[in-house]
Amino acid sequence: MKEFPVSKTYRLIEPGPVVLVTTLNEGRPNIMTMGFHMMVQHPSLIGAVIGPWDYSYEALSMTGECVIAIPTVDLAAKMVDIGNCSGREVNKFKEFGLTAVPGKKVKAPLIRECLANIECKVVDTSLVDRYSLFILEAVKAWTDPNRKERRTLHHNGDGTLTVDGRVLNFQEKMVLWKQFQG
Repeated sequence: MKEFPVSKTYRLIEPGPVVLVTTLNEGRPNIMTMGFHMMVQHPSLIGAVIGPWDYSYEALSMTGECVIAIPTVDLAAKMVDIGNCSGREVNKFKEFGLTAVPGKKVKAPLIRECLANIECKVVDTSLVDRYSLFILEAVKAWTDPNRKERRTLHHNGDGTLTVDGRVLNFQEKMVLWKQFQG
């Protein structure tokens, strides 16, 4: 084994796909790219790191609502470009040719071009000041079963992304976790 910098351990345990987060503040929709998130509790709590350096922080803090949209590999370049500019100056839906779709439970828009969208409401802000960690509750979720591209992207923390690949099915062997299958 070779020593690895403790400050870069996030590169080793990145839990899920890079996502796009939409907010709506004073009638203005925005999109941000986010790599730091995690499931907190089954089935519907999500931890999301969105700090005051993000334009979306103010909208999320004020409205308590957002959508987590899950892009696929065909949206990789747009996802990176979205993360490289600020909603303060750019209408990201227009600039990147994405379609805003009204949500059912929140005012923040879904992104039609994404594989899935999760409408969320903030349920806990006790860790925001210290860690910029919002606890969100998923209140409605959508997927596009007709979408051909289904591979998601995972941030390696160094400017590279890993693309999902082959699925290994161990459902029959993982008998202790049957309640999470299907």
